[in-house]
Amino acid sequence: MTNAPKRYLVLCTGNRCRSQMAHGWLQHLGPEVLGESVDVFSAGTQPKGVHPLSIKVMAERGVDIAGHSSDHVDRYANQSFDAVVTVCDSAQEACPVFPGAERTIHHAFDDPDDKTGTKTEEELLPTFRRVRDEIGAWCRAFLEAER
Repeated sequence: MTNAPKRYLVLCTGNRCRSQMAHGWLQHLGPEVLGESVDVFSAGTQPKGVHPLSIKVMAERGVDIAGHSSDHVDRYANQSFDAVVTVCDSAQEACPVFPGAERTIHHAFDDPDDKTGTKTEEELLPTFRRVRDEIGAWCRAFLEAER
């Protein structure tokens, strides 16, 4: 009899950048670090679609998140998770409690998106790459602690 894969839910308000990157990293790194695949989901309280630069910078590291969807947290309300991870301060405050989660973890990352809409892609890419790498390092450490 095999054990069920670990289940993780990553939350961020817009489910556009940080939570999508964490979702991708956890799914990508799970087999390498844990020796088995993991079930990862991401959602937000105000989902806005996956940011194209999130897709682009993750692809630079060999992680494909192009097929991800931007889901509302209510979709996962009655499910069980090994951990629910909030990656922005707004999500920590605004997201509902998940009674089916063994634990909730908060680790905020900078928002790489430009809320003003004044920056070019070239101006945004360095921030997206920095945040991608910070999230990737955190996800690796998180999974190593899960072993």
